[in-house]
Amino acid sequence: MMVRKMRTQIQRDPGVIFLIIVLILSSLIFMALKVRCDQISRGRVPGSAIIYIPSGKYLRFATFGYASLLADLIYLWAIQYYSNYAIPDRFDYLEHIFSIISELDPRYVDPYELGALIAVYEGNNLELGLKILDMGLEKNPDQWFFPFMAGHLAQLKKNYEKARLYYKKAMDIPGAPDIVKRLYAFSAFKTLDFETAWRTWLEIYQSAEDERIRKIANNHLYQVKAAIDKQVIEKAISLFKEKYGRNPYSLEQLARLGFLKEIPKDLDGQDYLYDPRTGEVKTAQIWWKR
Repeated sequence: MMVRKMRTQIQRDPGVIFLIIVLILSSLIFMALKVRCDQISRGRVPGSAIIYIPSGKYLRFATFGYASLLADLIYLWAIQYYSNYAIPDRFDYLEHIFSIISELDPRYVDPYELGALIAVYEGNNLELGLKILDMGLEKNPDQWFFPFMAGHLAQLKKNYEKARLYYKKAMDIPGAPDIVKRLYAFSAFKTLDFETAWRTWLEIYQSAEDERIRKIANNHLYQVKAAIDKQVIEKAISLFKEKYGRNPYSLEQLARLGFLKEIPKDLDGQDYLYDPRTGEVKTAQIWWKR
Protein backbone atom coordinates (compact mmCIF):
# COMPACT_ATOMS: atom_id res chain seq x y z
CA MET A 1 0.00 0.00 0.00
CA MET A 2 2.84 2.43 0.92
CA VAL A 3 4.72 1.65 -2.31
CA ARG A 4 1.53 2.30 -4.27
CA LYS A 5 1.09 5.72 -2.55
CA MET A 6 4.73 6.71 -3.27
CA ARG A 7 4.30 5.71 -6.92
CA THR A 8 1.15 7.84 -7.18
CA GLN A 9 2.94 10.85 -5.56
CA ILE A 10 5.87 10.53 -8.00
CA GLN A 11 3.49 10.43 -10.96
CA ARG A 12 1.74 13.59 -9.73
CA ASP A 13 4.94 15.59 -8.89
CA PRO A 14 7.59 15.70 -11.68
CA GLY A 15 9.89 17.57 -9.30
CA VAL A 16 10.28 14.46 -7.18
CA ILE A 17 11.44 12.53 -10.26
CA PHE A 18 14.02 15.20 -11.04
CA LEU A 19 15.33 15.11 -7.44
CA ILE A 20 15.67 11.33 -7.53
CA ILE A 21 17.58 11.52 -10.83
CA VAL A 22 19.94 14.16 -9.38
CA LEU A 23 20.62 12.06 -6.29
CA ILE A 24 21.31 8.98 -8.38
CA LEU A 25 23.67 10.87 -10.69
CA SER A 26 25.49 12.43 -7.71
CA SER A 27 25.94 9.01 -6.16
CA LEU A 28 27.31 7.61 -9.42
CA ILE A 29 29.74 10.53 -9.78
CA PHE A 30 31.06 10.05 -6.24
CA MET A 31 31.37 6.32 -6.76
CA ALA A 32 33.33 6.86 -9.97
CA LEU A 33 35.55 9.43 -8.27
CA LYS A 34 36.18 7.06 -5.34
CA VAL A 35 37.13 4.25 -7.70
CA ARG A 36 39.47 6.57 -9.62
CA CYS A 37 41.19 7.79 -6.47
CA ASP A 38 41.61 4.20 -5.22
CA GLN A 39 43.30 3.25 -8.48
CA ILE A 40 45.99 5.94 -8.07
CA SER A 41 49.06 4.92 -6.15
CA ARG A 42 49.48 7.20 -3.18
CA GLY A 43 52.66 5.73 -1.80
CA ARG A 44 54.47 9.04 -2.18
CA VAL A 45 51.65 11.14 -0.79
CA PRO A 46 49.84 9.09 1.87
CA GLY A 47 46.33 10.13 2.77
CA SER A 48 46.10 12.68 -0.01
CA ALA A 49 43.14 11.65 -2.14
CA ILE A 50 41.95 15.26 -2.01
CA ILE A 51 44.72 16.33 -4.41
CA TYR A 52 43.00 14.39 -7.19
CA ILE A 53 39.74 16.34 -6.89
CA PRO A 54 39.58 18.42 -10.10
CA SER A 55 38.04 21.51 -8.49
CA GLY A 56 36.34 22.73 -5.36
CA LYS A 57 33.34 23.66 -7.52
CA TYR A 58 32.41 20.00 -7.82
CA LEU A 59 32.52 19.54 -4.07
CA ARG A 60 30.55 22.73 -3.44
CA PHE A 61 27.58 21.48 -5.46
CA ALA A 62 27.75 18.10 -3.78
CA THR A 63 27.79 19.30 -0.16
CA PHE A 64 24.12 20.34 -0.13
CA GLY A 65 24.78 23.50 1.91
CA TYR A 66 27.66 22.22 4.02
CA ALA A 67 30.51 23.65 1.93
CA SER A 68 31.93 25.61 4.87
CA LEU A 69 32.10 22.49 7.02
CA LEU A 70 33.96 20.62 4.30
CA ALA A 71 36.32 23.60 3.90
CA ASP A 72 37.11 23.31 7.63
CA LEU A 73 37.83 19.61 7.31
CA ILE A 74 40.11 20.03 4.31
CA TYR A 75 41.91 22.91 6.05
CA LEU A 76 42.59 20.76 9.11
CA TRP A 77 43.77 17.95 6.84
CA ALA A 78 46.06 20.37 4.99
CA ILE A 79 47.71 21.43 8.26
CA GLN A 80 48.55 17.80 8.99
CA TYR A 81 49.59 17.12 5.39
CA TYR A 82 52.06 20.01 5.25
CA SER A 83 53.47 19.05 8.64
CA ASN A 84 54.64 15.76 7.12
CA TYR A 85 58.20 16.40 5.95
CA ALA A 86 58.40 12.86 4.55
CA ILE A 87 56.42 13.98 1.49
CA PRO A 88 59.05 15.54 -0.80
CA ASP A 89 56.71 16.92 -3.48
CA ARG A 90 53.93 18.19 -1.23
CA PHE A 91 54.41 21.79 -2.39
CA ASP A 92 53.43 20.79 -5.93
CA TYR A 93 49.81 20.58 -4.77
CA LEU A 94 49.75 23.62 -2.50
CA GLU A 95 47.91 26.00 -4.80
CA HIS A 96 45.41 23.34 -5.82
CA ILE A 97 44.56 22.31 -2.26
CA PHE A 98 44.04 25.85 -1.03
CA SER A 99 42.08 26.78 -4.14
CA ILE A 100 39.66 23.96 -3.26
CA ILE A 101 39.18 25.48 0.20
CA SER A 102 38.76 28.91 -1.40
CA GLU A 103 36.03 27.70 -3.72
CA LEU A 104 34.22 25.95 -0.89
CA ASP A 105 34.32 28.95 1.44
CA PRO A 106 35.68 32.13 -0.24
CA ARG A 107 35.39 34.22 2.95
CA TYR A 108 37.44 31.79 5.03
CA VAL A 109 40.51 33.97 5.69
CA ASP A 110 42.83 31.68 7.67
CA PRO A 111 43.64 29.19 4.88
CA TYR A 112 44.89 31.94 2.55
CA GLU A 113 47.24 33.16 5.27
CA LEU A 114 48.52 29.71 6.17
CA GLY A 115 48.90 28.68 2.53
CA ALA A 116 51.00 31.78 1.80
CA LEU A 117 53.20 31.20 4.86
CA ILE A 118 53.78 27.57 3.89
CA ALA A 119 54.67 28.58 0.34
CA VAL A 120 57.13 31.29 1.39
CA TYR A 121 58.74 29.85 4.52
CA GLU A 122 58.50 26.11 3.90
CA GLY A 123 58.52 25.99 0.10
CA ASN A 124 60.75 29.06 -0.37
CA ASN A 125 58.42 30.19 -3.14
CA LEU A 126 57.44 33.85 -2.83
CA GLU A 127 55.54 33.88 -6.11
CA LEU A 128 53.31 31.01 -5.01
CA GLY A 129 52.64 32.68 -1.66
CA LEU A 130 51.65 35.91 -3.40
CA LYS A 131 49.45 33.96 -5.79
CA ILE A 132 47.51 32.42 -2.89
CA LEU A 133 47.06 35.84 -1.29
CA ASP A 134 45.94 37.24 -4.65
CA MET A 135 43.33 34.50 -4.66
CA GLY A 136 42.14 35.71 -1.27
CA LEU A 137 41.96 39.32 -2.45
CA GLU A 138 40.03 38.32 -5.56
CA LYS A 139 37.44 36.54 -3.42
CA ASN A 140 37.47 39.29 -0.77
CA PRO A 141 38.20 42.64 -2.45
CA ASP A 142 37.21 44.52 0.70
CA GLN A 143 39.92 42.92 2.85
CA TRP A 144 43.11 45.03 3.03
CA PHE A 145 44.82 42.25 4.97
CA PHE A 146 45.63 40.21 1.85
CA PRO A 147 47.71 42.82 -0.03
CA PHE A 148 49.21 43.96 3.28
CA MET A 149 50.45 40.46 4.07
CA ALA A 150 51.67 40.03 0.48
CA GLY A 151 53.65 43.26 0.79
CA HIS A 152 55.08 42.13 4.13
CA LEU A 153 56.24 38.78 2.73
CA ALA A 154 57.76 40.46 -0.33
CA GLN A 155 59.54 42.95 1.93
CA LEU A 156 60.97 40.15 4.08
CA LYS A 157 62.35 38.59 0.89
CA LYS A 158 63.78 42.01 -0.04
CA ASN A 159 61.60 42.26 -3.15
CA TYR A 160 60.78 45.90 -2.49
CA GLU A 161 59.22 46.54 -5.89
CA LYS A 162 56.52 43.94 -5.28
CA ALA A 163 56.17 45.05 -1.66
CA ARG A 164 55.53 48.60 -2.81
CA LEU A 165 52.84 47.51 -5.28
CA TYR A 166 51.01 45.43 -2.68
CA TYR A 167 51.20 48.12 0.00
CA LYS A 168 49.67 50.54 -2.50
CA LYS A 169 46.79 48.10 -3.07
CA ALA A 170 46.26 47.80 0.68
CA MET A 171 46.31 51.61 1.09
CA ASP A 172 43.49 51.96 -1.42
CA ILE A 173 41.15 49.64 0.53
CA PRO A 174 39.02 51.38 3.20
CA GLY A 175 39.97 50.48 6.75
CA ALA A 176 43.67 49.87 6.12
CA PRO A 177 45.78 50.95 9.13
CA ASP A 178 48.15 53.91 8.96
CA ILE A 179 51.23 51.71 9.09
CA VAL A 180 50.54 50.54 5.53
CA LYS A 181 51.30 54.01 4.21
CA ARG A 182 54.56 54.12 6.16
CA LEU A 183 55.59 50.75 4.75
CA TYR A 184 54.69 51.98 1.27
CA ALA A 185 56.96 55.01 1.74
CA PHE A 186 59.74 52.76 3.05
CA SER A 187 59.45 50.46 0.02
CA ALA A 188 59.44 53.42 -2.37
CA PHE A 189 62.74 54.57 -0.83
CA LYS A 190 64.21 51.08 -1.21
CA THR A 191 63.33 51.11 -4.92
CA LEU A 192 65.16 54.46 -5.22
CA ASP A 193 61.95 56.34 -6.00
CA PHE A 194 62.98 59.22 -3.77
CA GLU A 195 60.31 61.56 -5.09
CA THR A 196 57.47 59.26 -4.05
CA ALA A 197 59.18 58.46 -0.75
CA TRP A 198 59.60 62.16 0.07
CA ARG A 199 56.03 63.06 -0.88
CA THR A 200 54.56 60.17 1.13
CA TRP A 201 56.65 60.74 4.26
CA LEU A 202 55.81 64.44 4.10
CA GLU A 203 52.09 63.60 3.98
CA ILE A 204 52.53 61.31 6.97
CA TYR A 205 54.46 63.98 8.87
CA GLN A 206 51.90 66.69 8.16
CA SER A 207 48.85 64.57 9.00
CA ALA A 208 50.14 62.64 12.03
CA GLU A 209 48.61 63.52 15.38
CA ASP A 210 50.93 61.23 17.32
CA GLU A 211 54.24 62.98 18.06
CA ARG A 212 56.07 59.66 17.86
CA ILE A 213 54.84 59.11 14.29
CA ARG A 214 55.85 62.66 13.38
CA LYS A 215 59.34 61.93 14.69
CA ILE A 216 59.57 58.73 12.64
CA ALA A 217 58.40 60.58 9.51
CA ASN A 218 60.86 63.41 10.14
CA ASN A 219 63.75 60.96 10.45
CA HIS A 220 62.78 59.33 7.17
CA LEU A 221 62.51 62.73 5.50
CA TYR A 222 66.06 63.40 6.70
CA GLN A 223 67.13 60.08 5.15
CA VAL A 224 65.39 60.75 1.82
CA LYS A 225 66.77 64.29 1.47
CA ALA A 226 70.26 63.03 2.27
CA ALA A 227 69.96 60.35 -0.42
CA ILE A 228 68.82 62.92 -2.99
CA ASP A 229 71.58 65.37 -2.05
CA LYS A 230 74.24 62.66 -2.10
CA GLN A 231 73.24 61.72 -5.64
CA VAL A 232 73.74 65.34 -6.74
CA ILE A 233 77.06 65.72 -4.92
CA GLU A 234 78.44 62.37 -6.06
CA LYS A 235 77.55 63.14 -9.67
CA ALA A 236 79.44 66.45 -9.38
CA ILE A 237 82.43 64.65 -7.85
CA SER A 238 82.39 62.13 -10.70
CA LEU A 239 82.37 64.92 -13.33
CA PHE A 240 85.20 66.75 -11.53
CA LYS A 241 87.27 63.55 -11.33
CA GLU A 242 86.64 62.83 -15.00
CA LYS A 243 88.01 66.26 -15.89
CA TYR A 244 90.88 66.62 -13.43
CA GLY A 245 91.77 63.01 -12.65
CA ARG A 246 91.32 63.38 -8.89
CA ASN A 247 88.70 64.10 -6.24
CA PRO A 248 87.99 67.75 -5.38
CA TYR A 249 89.64 69.06 -2.22
CA SER A 250 86.28 70.20 -0.87
CA LEU A 251 82.63 70.61 -1.74
CA GLU A 252 83.26 74.36 -1.92
CA GLN A 253 85.64 73.69 -4.82
CA LEU A 254 82.83 71.94 -6.69
CA ALA A 255 80.61 74.99 -6.25
CA ARG A 256 83.36 77.43 -7.12
CA LEU A 257 84.15 75.65 -10.40
CA GLY A 258 80.49 75.31 -11.38
CA PHE A 259 80.01 71.56 -10.81
CA LEU A 260 77.42 72.42 -8.15
CA LYS A 261 74.98 75.31 -8.29
CA GLU A 262 75.06 75.38 -4.50
CA ILE A 263 76.26 73.10 -1.74
CA PRO A 264 73.28 71.15 -0.35
CA LYS A 265 72.70 70.96 3.38
CA ASP A 266 70.87 68.25 5.28
CA LEU A 267 67.35 68.61 6.66
CA ASP A 268 68.73 70.14 9.84
CA GLY A 269 70.70 72.76 7.90
CA GLN A 270 74.07 71.11 8.59
CA ASP A 271 76.86 70.53 6.06
CA TYR A 272 77.50 67.08 4.67
CA LEU A 273 80.79 65.46 5.64
CA TYR A 274 83.17 64.94 2.74
CA ASP A 275 86.39 62.89 2.58
CA PRO A 276 88.59 64.08 -0.36
CA ARG A 277 90.72 60.93 -0.19
CA THR A 278 87.85 58.54 -0.88
CA GLY A 279 85.27 60.93 -2.34
CA GLU A 280 82.76 59.67 0.26
CA VAL A 281 79.89 61.91 1.32
CA LYS A 282 78.12 61.30 4.65
CA THR A 283 75.51 62.99 6.78
CA ALA A 284 76.47 64.68 10.02
CA GLN A 285 74.04 62.41 11.89
CA ILE A 286 72.68 58.88 11.57
CA TRP A 287 69.10 59.36 10.41
CA TRP A 288 67.42 56.96 12.80
CA LYS A 289 69.35 58.29 15.81
CA ARG A 290 68.28 61.91 15.42
